Formats: sequence, structure tokens, C-alpha cells
Amino acid sequence: MNTPAPQALPEVSAWNRLFDQCIALYHRIDSVDQPMPPSPQTTALEALLFEKCWVDCVQWHLEDEIRRPEIDPAVGMELKHRIDRSNQKRTDLVEQLDDHFLVWLGASATADPSIPLNTESPAWAVDRLSILALKRYHMQEESIRPSAGLDHRERCAAKLQVLEEQRTDLTSSIQTLFEEVLTGRRRVKLYRQMKMYNDPKLNPVLYGQPGTA
Repeated sequence: MNTPAPQALPEVSAWNRLFDQCIALYHRIDSVDQPMPPSPQTTALEALLFEKCWVDCVQWHLEDEIRRPEIDPAVGMELKHRIDRSNQKRTDLVEQLDDHFLVWLGASATADPSIPLNTESPAWAVDRLSILALKRYHMQEESIRPSAGLDHRERCAAKLQVLEEQRTDLTSSIQTLFEEVLTGRRRVKLYRQMKMYNDPKLNPVLYGQPGTA
């Protein structure tokens, strides 16, 4: 992969602003069937982060739809398949993000094996940051929803404060991770994900079908 390395440490807090922008754009129409708009970002990495967040937005609302009590079973099954495809796309995008990060981090990422190994790759940490942005958006909506009672709104406002603190902490932790990898105090390792349920060669329900091997 020929991704150019950034000239300086990424500003992880800027990615929160990017995610917030993506989520706001999604909710202008608020439909799981709307096409993703052209990314307003200027770099390949930013465009990839935007696409990742867009996939998260769509999947968030697909997960809402599939929980309708009156949903037709056939519709629910189609939504389940769509969620599976979305999960695969999300995983693929996370791995593309890790490719970007590892090219940028270079040899520092896989340095001396005696250096402490981080528990997850950088992109999976950023994945959690994208999901937190969605939680924050929807919790804020619930904290001011006119049709909800005061107790509900107050509970959601308290939860929103926790989400704000969690996002601040996670942002800082990811920023520190990049700094520590570049200075040789921590290393990261990329394990490709294996979504067995989507693979006709690994899911026994699928490879047991006639005509499959």
C-alpha cells in the first residue's frame, strides 16, 4: 500500500468533529436507503474515516428498524442479512484504516517484541470513537425529546455527561497510543478479522448447502 505518511501526529480530536459532521449529514434525510454523500474531507484518511462513520450511521438505524415489535418476519430476515453485510463492510473499513496507520507508524509499530503490546489495533480504537459519536448524538436527542417525561430527559442528560467524559478519555488514549508507538514505548499488531458467519467456506450452515464445498 502506497499511503503517504502524515507529516505530524494526527489530531485525534479532529476526527471527533469529522464524525459529528458525518452524523449530522446522515440525519438531514435520516434514511437507511440514502446514498452516502461525497466526502467533504480532503485527505484519503479523512475520506475513509467519513465512510466508516457513515456505515456506522446506517447500521445503527438498521438495528433500530429490526427491533420493531410489529415487523414482518420476512422484512426482519432481510434486515438481518443487510446488517451482516454492513458488519462485513465495517470490518473491511477498519482494516483499511489500520493499513493507513501502520504505513504511517512504520517500523515503530512492530518494534522490539519486548516493548509492551497494545490490546487492540489503532483502527479498532477509532471504531469505538465513531460509535461513541453516534451514542452521544442520540443520547443528546433523548435528553431534549419533547414527548419524553422529565425523568427520562434528566436520566439521558446524566448519561450524556458520561458519554462526553468517555469520548474525552478515549480520544486522549488514542492520541497517547500514537505518541507512544512513535517513540518506541508501545507497539501494535494487526490481526485480520475472520467473520466466519459471512464466509461460505467457514460457516457450516452455508458450506453444507448443495453445490458448496
